[in-house]
Amino acid sequence: MFVDEVEIKVEAGNGGDGCTAFRREKYVAMGGPYGGNGGHGANIIFKVDEGLHTLLDLRYQKIIKGKKGENGRGKNQHGASSPDLIVKVPLGTVVTDLDTGLIIADLSKKNQEEIIARGGRGGRGNTAFKTQTNTAPNYSENGEEGEKKHLKVEVKMLADVGLVGLPSVGKSTIISCVSKSKPKIAAYHFTTLNPNLGVVRASNNRSFVMADLPGLIEGASKGEGLGDKFLRHIERTRIIAHVLDMSGSEERDPYEDYVLINKELAEFNEKLLAKPQIIIANKMDLPSAKENLAKFRKKVSVEIFEVSAATNKGLQKVIDYLADMLDKIPTNPLYDDSQIESHILYKFKKEEPYIITKEDDIWVISGKEIERIFKMTKFSSEEAIYRFAKKIRRMGIDDKLRQLGAKEGDQVRILDFYFDFKD
Repeated sequence: MFVDEVEIKVEAGNGGDGCTAFRREKYVAMGGPYGGNGGHGANIIFKVDEGLHTLLDLRYQKIIKGKKGENGRGKNQHGASSPDLIVKVPLGTVVTDLDTGLIIADLSKKNQEEIIARGGRGGRGNTAFKTQTNTAPNYSENGEEGEKKHLKVEVKMLADVGLVGLPSVGKSTIISCVSKSKPKIAAYHFTTLNPNLGVVRASNNRSFVMADLPGLIEGASKGEGLGDKFLRHIERTRIIAHVLDMSGSEERDPYEDYVLINKELAEFNEKLLAKPQIIIANKMDLPSAKENLAKFRKKVSVEIFEVSAATNKGLQKVIDYLADMLDKIPTNPLYDDSQIESHILYKFKKEEPYIITKEDDIWVISGKEIERIFKMTKFSSEEAIYRFAKKIRRMGIDDKLRQLGAKEGDQVRILDFYFDFKD
């Protein structure tokens, strides 16, 4: 089964919790703190596997979870970090964050791997908080939560040339003649239900990859027929080759077919029309083909090649011409930098550490930074509570609440935790 698009959720592993422990040994006076740090949670990594051509393995996985890092232990023993979770995907896989709309990764290179969700860091044990003024801290941290993301994963085939055209124009016959690809060929529409890839050999020991895309019809870009499902595969191609039934054997006008296909390509993605194009005038061995071609040439200025896929005539000339074109066309990335989420930029992106709103009579404090600090705080000792209170005071939350009109005794909420405001 060919599966080229799935939606999944990923949850990287949480960091392990830090340990609160003290050294208690005979003959060791003032042993002090002795709790180790937690281990790092598992990252979730997507890696290219050239042996895969479909996302079938991910279709039934609604959620992928990384393992939590080990908790720290006494005697300053740090917890082990969990091994990264490697998810193998086909070459040409694009991963999009559905919450932000940004591309997380475009896996278009051999053996490429990308971190899709980062595991949380381990919480620090109480040994890490020892200072000259606090030689025996009685608190430690919880591990940081791993990233959680809702993703769209799709395969966009890496083909140099894409064959496009309405059903039954001969695309499958052409690719079967010029490569070792063996698509199903029959005298009815929508014989091809999945894209077919074939390696084509040109002169001078050159080769390139050609894709035969299932037949497009009018309205394909809006979901009609099969076209919308496979139009994404033409986005990476460097050349678009229109295959037209120049004989009109299906009682269609070749020029109208050409206009219709270009219209569907433009409605799916306007950038497709900027790609170099050629026209393969197929079925030239049939009656009316020469007459139709003469009329067609008067309406278009694109390079046209006369072929008969059924008798294998004229195809080598097309292949060599395409190879010459590919020698001159650079391979450009599918996405520009503004569309791809950079982990480095994302990490240091300036964000508000907190937002204060009011729901009924309750002040609600939210934001990634304050929620991260809250989740990593162990409220099991007075020292930990005092440290958390100090942190939010330093962040300016107390002053901001006063400015907004908070009074002594007002309720304040962070996530599911309620406390009273003290002026």
